[in-house]
Amino acid sequence: MSEFKSLSPILVTAEEGSLWFECPGCGAPHRVMHGPGSGPRWKWNGSAEKPTFTPSILVQWDQWEPPVTTEEIREKIASGEIVQTPVKKVCHSFVTDGRIQFLSDCTHALAGKTVDLPDWEAA
Repeated sequence: MSEFKSLSPILVTAEEGSLWFECPGCGAPHRVMHGPGSGPRWKWNGSAEKPTFTPSILVQWDQWEPPVTTEEIREKIASGEIVQTPVKKVCHSFVTDGRIQFLSDCTHALAGKTVDLPDWEAA
C-alpha cells in the first residue's frame, strides 16, 4: 500500500479514490473508496474536515478469542489448555458531517452511540 497522505486531522488517503478514518469503536482504520472504479464505492461530500459518506459502512471480520495478549496465554493455546474460537465482529456505521453514528448491530462498546471522528494516528 502507498503511504498515507493527510487530508485533514481526521481523514487521510493512500491511493487514488481511497479515504481512511480511525474508528474509535474498533480501534482500527476503516477505508472507503469513492469515485470511479471497480468494487464497492461510496459517495463523499468532498469535505476533509466534516466528511459524509453514503451509504453506511459495514466492516465484518473474525477475531480469535481469547486474544493472545501474553506469553502465558500463547503457551496455553499451544498446549491445548486453552482453545481459541473465531468470533464474528461487526462495525456498522454512518459517517455524517464528521461524526460517526454506530448502529445497533455493532459488536463493540460504541454500538448505538454517535461520536466525532477522532484525529488520525497512523500506526
